[in-house]
Amino acid sequence: MTDKSFEITHHDNGATGEYRAAVPGSDAVGRLTWKDRGGARVADHTLVPPEIGGRGVAAALVEALIADARAEGFKVVPQCSYVEAQFRRHPEWADLRA
Repeated sequence: MTDKSFEITHHDNGATGEYRAAVPGSDAVGRLTWKDRGGARVADHTLVPPEIGGRGVAAALVEALIADARAEGFKVVPQCSYVEAQFRRHPEWADLRA
């Protein structure tokens, strides 16, 4: 089941940042964290608590990162295994891989 009724926000602290997905009716928050590495963002962790799993939260977090990469012109290093798997599923993102 994919439920896209959640909101994704981006929190940029300069050298690090994260995307957060808030799901209505739950205090749990999904996160994708990254570190800046000279014009590329190293996507190092994707964390989705079990209570909000199965709703497409992780995929939406990666899609938000990809959308920002296209809009802002940075590359992505998929260090996290989930982000790497998404890159394999989406060959159209190959130009965004650092």
